[in-house]
Amino acid sequence: MIADSVRAIWCRELQRDDISADDDFFALGGQSVIMVRIQGALMTELGLEIPMDQLFLNPTVASISAYIESLGSLRR
Repeated sequence: MIADSVRAIWCRELQRDDISADDDFFALGGQSVIMVRIQGALMTELGLEIPMDQLFLNPTVASISAYIESLGSLRR
């Protein structure tokens, strides 16, 4: 499941293990440098090119996962 993979990346990059699907990236202490690392991890580990603006617009594991899943339905 995409959300599990996204959550694992967020936990690693934010150095936390208590992130839930609805926790806000910025409220967790996230900032632009960490977001760039998350963007890179999504590309390297999952093969996903997620635009930076989408990461800002979708600041929760649930919302960015839904965005990613919607990309799959557009390709069909």
